[in-house]
Amino acid sequence: MPQKISIIIPAFNEESSIGLVLSALPKEILHEIIVVNNASTDNTVAVAREHGARIVDESRRGYGSACLAGIAHLDDPDIVVFLDGDFSDYPEEIIKLLEPIEDGQVDFVLGSRMILGESRQALLPQARYGNRLAVFLIRLFFRQRYTDLGPFRAIRYESLKRLKMQDIDFGWTVEMQIKAVREKLRILEIPVRYRERVGISKITGTISGTFRAGTKIIYTIIKYLLI
Repeated sequence: MPQKISIIIPAFNEESSIGLVLSALPKEILHEIIVVNNASTDNTVAVAREHGARIVDESRRGYGSACLAGIAHLDDPDIVVFLDGDFSDYPEEIIKLLEPIEDGQVDFVLGSRMILGESRQALLPQARYGNRLAVFLIRLFFRQRYTDLGPFRAIRYESLKRLKMQDIDFGWTVEMQIKAVREKLRILEIPVRYRERVGISKITGTISGTFRAGTKIIYTIIKYLLI
């Protein structure tokens, strides 16, 4: 039986990129495409609807809040994919992430931007260095070798429910990766291509955003070390 694939795309003011993301998706293999409107003030919603996405509104700002809202509206899929709405990832590579799960090899696939040299260079320096520190700490404390905290990822829906995700902002990705280790999920990292995003990043594009994200990621790692 074909697997039911749902994709969740958090979006805050991504009207210039969300159409590109949705156009590049292989829609023929997807059960549903959910764009979570995270309090956008531009035309993100209208553009996403024009491209066939189902809209879920989440007024509470935060990356994790948007992901949690998307999860709450899933239509009982087999696999859930998370993808950013800024067109920095290559949406057509969703097939690469899905294949190891559909084949029964793994439960959780992380698309790493840090393996391919050209993808790594497309990340802002502060993002590269922050990633290196975070994955070093995860390896040190949780004995799991990751290379990235990349947002492009796929996971079995049953496995996702086991993780009981909670974080509402910048700690979302690292929470998932730590909990995946603790739940003994079968984990695989694969290289994905990455390019400069459309527009300016709301996180690593500003000094304050970089500081807040970095602080929360480190806090989340320490939190799960202590509990």
